[in-house]
Amino acid sequence: MKCIIVDDEPLAREAIHMLIEKTPNLILLDTFNGAESAGIFLNNNPNTVDLVFLDIQMPGTNGIEFSNRIPKETLVVFTTAFSEFAVDSYEVDAVDYLIKPIRLERFQKAVEKAKIYSKLLKPKNETSNIEPATDDYLFVKAERKMFKLYFNEIFFIQGLKDYVILHTENQKIITAMNIKTIQEQLPKNIFARVSKSYIINSNSIDSLDNNTIYIGENEIPIGNIYRDLFFNEFITKKLLGR
Repeated sequence: MKCIIVDDEPLAREAIHMLIEKTPNLILLDTFNGAESAGIFLNNNPNTVDLVFLDIQMPGTNGIEFSNRIPKETLVVFTTAFSEFAVDSYEVDAVDYLIKPIRLERFQKAVEKAKIYSKLLKPKNETSNIEPATDDYLFVKAERKMFKLYFNEIFFIQGLKDYVILHTENQKIITAMNIKTIQEQLPKNIFARVSKSYIINSNSIDSLDNNTIYIGENEIPIGNIYRDLFFNEFITKKLLGR
C-alpha cells in the first residue's frame, strides 16, 4: 500500500516514518506538516495514495475536517496524542485510530486492517444489496452471491465509505449500501447503533466502558450522540432484567 503522513509535529512524522519502514509492503510516498499541502498532493496525484496517516489536532484545518475532503478510494488511519479524540475519528470514515506514542504491534494491526478493507472495497461496479429480513436472518448480496446471515452470527456492522461491512466470527462481508439502510432491517431489541459508523449486536459484547465496546479483539467506539440511548436501552434495562 502507498501511504502519506500528515502531521504538524516533525518528531511525530519521523516516528510514523520509522514504523512504516518496519512494516512490510507499506510504501511512504511523502510527508506533510498540514492539511493544505497534503490536499494539493492528493489533488495532483489522483488514485495514487491508498492510505493516509492523519493527525487530528493540527493548526488551521484539523484532521477531522480534512478527512472529509480525502477521496473515497483513499483510507484514513487517525493518529493523535489525545484519546478523547478517538470517538470523533469514527464519526467520519476512518479505518482505525492510533494513540501516540504508537507501538509497532498496534501500528501493524491498523495497517493490516486497512489492507483488508482496501481489498474489500475494490469491486466498486458490483451491484450489492439486502433482501428483506425474516425473524431470524437476512440475505445480503455480495461477491455475486447471496449470503444468508443469522442475526446471532453478526457481531457488529461497520459503515465505511459507501459500503457496510458485516463482521461475523469467520468472515467479513461487504455490500454497497449505507448503514441506515441495513439498520432498518435489524431487530431493534438486539442491534444498537453506537456511532455514525457502527452497529453492534448487544449479545456479542464482551466488555465495555463509557467510550468503548469490546467484541473479541475489536474496539468499537461509542459516539457522543448515541451514548445515552445505548446505555439506557441496552445496558441499564438488561442489568435490571427488564
